[in-house]
Amino acid sequence: MTASEDFFLKPTITAVLAGDTEAYRRIVRQYELAIRGFLAGQLHHQDDVEDLAQEVFIAAYKNLATFRLNEDFVAWLRGIARNKLKTYFRSRMRRDNAMDRFRQEIVSVLDPELEKLAVNLKDEKIERLLSCISKLPERMRRIVRGGLERRKGAELATELGMNVGALYTMNHRANKLLRECMEQTNE
Repeated sequence: MTASEDFFLKPTITAVLAGDTEAYRRIVRQYELAIRGFLAGQLHHQDDVEDLAQEVFIAAYKNLATFRLNEDFVAWLRGIARNKLKTYFRSRMRRDNAMDRFRQEIVSVLDPELEKLAVNLKDEKIERLLSCISKLPERMRRIVRGGLERRKGAELATELGMNVGALYTMNHRANKLLRECMEQTNE
């Protein structure tokens, strides 16, 4: 602990232990960046960082009487943060495993029925889509066909006598027309 930390920390902790909540707010403001940075290095989502940082400071407040004034306060807070991270990862793993089991159960129950429905719907949708494609202007049909055949845009543009930008614009318009056509046939 540096002299400036010692100068700030000892009287502030003493004030907190005497019931001064504003003094604890000063501690949080002083050390929150270090703790949030530590947590952010371990977590992917900012919301999780915020939640765990708050849990760290709540736990620190509840256990402040156990802190020895000659120790490193940031290290003590990081120790609390490590424990909160362990708890977080354990509970997340249990939750993820439970969700996986739930998904597997749902799939085993619904899969046979969904497969039957999917086959019927797939055939109907393909027929509707082919009907919609046939209604497109010739150039747009060729662009859609080229996309389905996974042809390169530059090659298709050359074949159709247009530049790649115009091809992509026309492809976008064709997709919009197809979506509209498919929606109309659903009604």
